[in-house]
This record gives sequence, structure tokens and C-alpha cells, in this order.
Amino acid sequence: MSWSEERVELLRKLWSDGLSASQVAAELGPGITRNAVIGKIHRLGLAERAKSAAGARPRPAKAPRPQQAASAAPAIAARNGGHGGHGPASHGPVVHGNVALAFAPQTMAVARVTPEEVVIPMSERVTLMELRESMCRWPMGDPTTPEFRFCGAHSPIGGGPYCAHHASVAYQPAQDRRRRDALRAPRYA
Repeated sequence: MSWSEERVELLRKLWSDGLSASQVAAELGPGITRNAVIGKIHRLGLAERAKSAAGARPRPAKAPRPQQAASAAPAIAARNGGHGGHGPASHGPVVHGNVALAFAPQTMAVARVTPEEVVIPMSERVTLMELRESMCRWPMGDPTTPEFRFCGAHSPIGGGPYCAHHASVAYQPAQDRRRRDALRAPRYA
């Protein structure tokens, strides 16, 4: 795509005539996209232009919505024996809108489930160099400090990288996680 002098002049004319960028691109031919036209218009400083014929037309006014006459309800009630034509008058109170579906939120008691904290003595914690295949690899502490260690408790061979306690923390079925999260959050029902 190249912008020859003829194309630039045609672009200026079509843009000043009020054509859209898509229409100008179609007039300029293949290889010129709408975005290319917009970019060239911006670089040439042609943002101000005459309004298009479609944009100059005033929009037709919207037709007003038909309003029900206030006197229609008494006329219907008189015609239908005094109950407005919606069944017998003894059915109960009249409900307007979705008020019947509204509910008052009730808070439910939240059961807090805290995982049992396992305290591992510092003497059982191991460094990376002391870690072996059957030891728990759960990190403990801040990795940027010299006190950083791993759990080091016995982990089942072939059973994963963690001891039973840390495996229960790390691996939770999605259903259990959802249930736990639901118990933590306040509920309104």
C-alpha cells in the first residue's frame, strides 16, 4: 500500500465530503483499509470536516409510549362485578410487581474450621542439602533467611512430596474447597 499524491488528494476530497473512513477506503481501492484511512487522516490533520448527509439529518422524534387511561380500571371493575377481572376478590391482597419474590436476607451461623496446626521442632526441620526422598518437602519460613527449612517429616514412598498433614493442606478436592470457602463467607438466605 502506498499513498500516492492522487490517493491523498482523493482522500482529502472524500473526507471533506463527509464520507466515513470505511467508505473512503472502499473508494480508494484494494490495499487501503479503514484503519489506514484513519491513520492518514490523523497524520494529515484532517479530523475536522463537513458533516455527512446522514449525520446532518435530525433524528425523528420517538413516538410517545401509550399510557393507560386512569379511568380504564374503574370501568373494568364495574364491568366485571367489582373485582377488576382478575378472579374473585377474595383471593387475598393485590401484589404489584415482583414484591412477592422479594426476600429478607437472613444470616446463617458460620462454622469456623481451622486446620490443626502441627508444630515441628526445629531439630526435625531440614535444609535443602539434608532433604531426602522420603522426607516432606513443605517449605517452612522465609526462603531469604538462613533459618529457612523444610518440614522433613516422613512422607510415604511414592505417596508424594509431603507428609500426611501437609498433603491434607496442599491437596484438597474442589468440592471440599468450595465447601470450606462457603463456610468462611457470610451467607444470606
